[in-house]
Parts: sequence; structure tokens; C-alpha cells
Amino acid sequence: MSAPNRATLWGRVLADELAAGGLEAACIAPGSRSTPLTVAFAEHPEIDVYSHLDERSAAYFALGRARRTGEPTALICTSGTAAANFHPAVIEASQARVPLLVLTADRPPELRDSGANQTIDQVKLYGDAVRWYAELPEPEADERKVRSLRTTAARALSETVGVEPGPVHLNCPFKKPLEPLEVPDAVPESFGETLAGRGRDGPFVETDRGRRTLEADADGLRSLTEALQTAERPLIVAGPADPRDLQELEPDAVVDLAERVGAPILADPLSGLRFGSHVRAREDPLIYGGYDTYVDALEDPDVVLRFGASPTSKPLRHALRDADARQFVVDPAGAWREATFTATDLLAATSASVVEGLLEVLDSGSTAETDTDDAWLEQFAAAERNHWAVHDEARTDDALESEPLEGAVLASVFETAPDPATVFVSNSMPIRDAERFGRPRAADLTVLANRGASGIDGIESTALGAGSATDQDEPLVLVTGDLAFYHDANGLLAVDRCDVDATIVLLDNDGGGIFHKLPIEAFDPPFTDQFKTPHGIEFESLGEAYGLEFERVEPHEFDDAYCESLEREGTQVLSVGFDAERSHRRREELAERVADSVDETRRD
Repeated sequence: MSAPNRATLWGRVLADELAAGGLEAACIAPGSRSTPLTVAFAEHPEIDVYSHLDERSAAYFALGRARRTGEPTALICTSGTAAANFHPAVIEASQARVPLLVLTADRPPELRDSGANQTIDQVKLYGDAVRWYAELPEPEADERKVRSLRTTAARALSETVGVEPGPVHLNCPFKKPLEPLEVPDAVPESFGETLAGRGRDGPFVETDRGRRTLEADADGLRSLTEALQTAERPLIVAGPADPRDLQELEPDAVVDLAERVGAPILADPLSGLRFGSHVRAREDPLIYGGYDTYVDALEDPDVVLRFGASPTSKPLRHALRDADARQFVVDPAGAWREATFTATDLLAATSASVVEGLLEVLDSGSTAETDTDDAWLEQFAAAERNHWAVHDEARTDDALESEPLEGAVLASVFETAPDPATVFVSNSMPIRDAERFGRPRAADLTVLANRGASGIDGIESTALGAGSATDQDEPLVLVTGDLAFYHDANGLLAVDRCDVDATIVLLDNDGGGIFHKLPIEAFDPPFTDQFKTPHGIEFESLGEAYGLEFERVEPHEFDDAYCESLEREGTQVLSVGFDAERSHRRREELAERVADSVDETRRD
């Protein structure tokens, strides 16, 4: 590999080595100090480059793409506060185990702590939020240094998809000239013929990363098998899945396991289990989605098998907290992600290996028949029917016209989304309504959200990043609240710049509707001005600014407008207005009706 100067050589070697390791995409924000990286990645034929004007949006776009693919996306920026604007997305990637490779350009070391313009301390800038950090050596056409650079690049890419996937940070100091200007004798012509210059066929360093698994004879697996076999009330809880687990876990295998041990599956909308071909007829379900309204009204389980992160549903979290049950938490990284501290067993293994191991033991015929109480499954099936009967009644045209219901929008989004489709749901009330109103369905829906740190920042960018990684024929739907929509308005520029179309469902209740769920609602002031924070923004102007089609839709008209948008090209924003306080009262009312219905059924 030849180059006109040392900085250009460094950029080309990095891009070349990362591409050899399998990197396929990079998000780049403009800047001077990062010129060697920007030029090298933009010119590389095997890397797709997505250009963003805003570092914060770029970072969340990369996060969304990596979340959708399960493979790392690179992030590139200049020095100074540009790198700091990556930080929120880096935190989310760390918490949600999303692979990111962050490349921050920097001034050379001698300019640090000198007052030099646009120079901050970027050493370990992201602290413990990254899986690995390395400071690259200053560019030089030295064979050992370049071999070191290639090795570091290969290691960094590998670290993003380790046992606990997540972000990795490489800080890259550059001296001028930054552009590919010719500097005599900086890089000898013969350098390209050396091992350092030409690299290897494939990554310079191959890393064979193992995954934590449980073998059929492992003590933990034997203990879990025995507990499930002897349980009268076994339960499987599938929380939000890590990208890698989402790809590896076979839903049909989980259903097979549930049938074998007589356990209902409470599937979070982000688990990868609530939607798909494995979902059975509603009359005979094994995948349950309405538990948010009734789980605390049923008997407690005596054994619980838990996959994924902590469930979105607060009632479910509390029911698990209060249950006098043995709880097995499966985590591929062996980390603790159970904030009520009531779990009894931690299995440090992939979800897929645990399910496969259980089925292997059960198939061996060495275990006894299950002791599950038939009434255990019957009460879940009855409660699920009651939940959806109450919600279906609330979704009739007459009911929606007289009493608008935010959750009905989420119900329609999932019920009529094309098969396949990617649905991204904002935090705050949308994800909670997805939990309660998203009925299990035998359709290939990839449902995503930023539940690592659960912020409302970067929502549009993350969704559009996920959309950039889907097949062209697979629609992207984004459901977002108004504050999240406003918060990441800059991210809408990616619709045009990155050529991603979407149907954006905007739930506009003029402020932070979720705060109506908290006791602070009773204290006004300061509730309205400091918590709900009504903004009065007319979002049509954002549609005009970013060239999006904008339409105000009444709640009872949403279904028709949604289906029409899904069939059209381009990006449409469907804005549906609600009163936040009334919406919350309606949720409470429906939950009470489900609870009463469940109680009446159990008495009968």
C-alpha cells in the first residue's frame, strides 16, 4: 500500500484492515482533523459510507444499523466536542450490547494541555462505556508501527463482538498535512511491498472468539432441568434481546421447550419471540403478550426461566420480584441484569445453548414427566383472552371517536404491519403501549428500541440507521412521541442523505405524557411547567424543512392512513393528537376492566 504522506497512509491502512476484518459500513461527520480517515473510508470500495452533519445523529444512526445487523458499524469524527457528541450513543451501545467501533481523530500529543484550538483530553474519553480503548501511534512509514496498527485495528473490530458485545474506542492523533498531499520521502515507494504495507489475505490477526455455552452434563443445566421438570407452575420470561442473542436463538426451539415443560412464555415485544411464524393460534397460545394488565392477578410461578434483559413491563418486574420462586437468569456475558435482586441462579451462557441443552436432556429420556398443573396454563390462556377482548372493544371505531386511545395506534401498527417489516419504537409511553397493546402475531416483525439506557435521544437516527440495514422491500415503521421527535429532529436529514424511507407515526400529546404515571402529577405546580413541559410546537414545519410528507390524522382514522402510507414511496409523518392526561386515565380504566374480568373468570 502506497500513500503520498504519513497521515494518508494511516487512514488507508485502517480502512483496509477493518474492511478485511468484515467491516461493511461507516458513519462519518465532517471535520478537518479526521480528513485522513474520511478520505480513506470514502474511497474504500468495500465500505458503505453514510455522511451526517451532526455527530450525535451520526452516532445513533450507526447504533441503529449495528443493532439491526448485529455487526459493528464504524463512527468517525474530528477532535474536540465532536467526539463528546458520540457519548450518549456509546452509552446506549454499551448498555444494550451493540457493537460499535468509534474512531476519533485527535491533535498530536505535543499539542495537548497547551490551549491549542479544538483540543480536549480524548484519552479514554468514554470511560467504562467501551469494551476496549487504544491510543494509536503517530503515523510513520515504519514496518513495525504499521504492523502494530493493523493488529490493533483487527483486535478492535474483534472486541466489538466479544463475549459481551459493545463499543470500542480508537483515538487517532494526526499531524498535518491531513489531505493526500505529496510529501517527498514520507512513505518510500517500496513500502507497499512489505508485509506491513500490503497486509495479509484477510484480517492481519484472526481472532477466534468462543461463546459461553452450557453442555448437557453441566451442573447448572442439570439443576435447571430438574427444577422445570418438577415445577407445578413453570414460567418462561423473555425480556429485550441482545442483537447477537436475537440472531442465534431459534424461536421454534423455545416454543418446543415451553410445550415440553408446560410453561407459558411471556414475550417482551423486543424479545424476538412475540412475533414470528412460531406464534400459534390465539385460541391455543404459548406466546403471551397481554400480561402487563393481568400478571399480578394470577398465581405465582414456582420456577422461572429468564432470557434477555429486564422486562419492559413494570407489573411483570414486580410480579417476579414478589414471587417466592426459583429464578434462573440466562446471560451470555455472565453479567447481572436483574435489578430487583430476587433471582436465585445465574447461567453464564448463550440463550441458544441453554435451550438446546435442555431439549437434549429432555430428548434423552432420562428425566421424569413434567408435573405442571393443567390449571396453570388454563389461567394464562383465559387471562390473555380477557385482555384482548377488553382492548378490542376499546378499539372499535365508535369507541375511538368518542374516547381516543394512544395504545390503539400501537395495536394497529403491529396488527397491520407488512410481513416482513422493521418496527422501531421510542422510549417513554410508546414502548409501554407496545408492551400492552402489541398482540402476538405470526408475522416476521423485527421490533427494536433503545432500551439499554432507555433515553428519548437519538430515536429518529437510530430507527433510520436500522432501516438502512434492511432489505429494500422491507418497510420501516417508527413510532415516536412528540418530545423524542423534537429531540432528534436533526436526525431526519438522514432520510434524504442516507436514502432511507419510513412511515413515521408521531404520537403528539404536547409534552411528557409519561409523567402522568408518577405521583408528581398530584403536585401542580410544578408538574405542568417542569415535568409535562407542554411545547406547543407545530411539527408541520419540520416536515417542510426535511422534505417529508406530513399529515394530521384523527385517532379513528389512523388505520386507513397507516395502510396507505405503507403502500406509498417516500417518507410520511402521520401525526396523531392525544390528550396525555386522558390517555393515562384510559389506560388505568382498561387495566381495571381486565383485572375485574380475570378475577371473575377465576371465580367461575
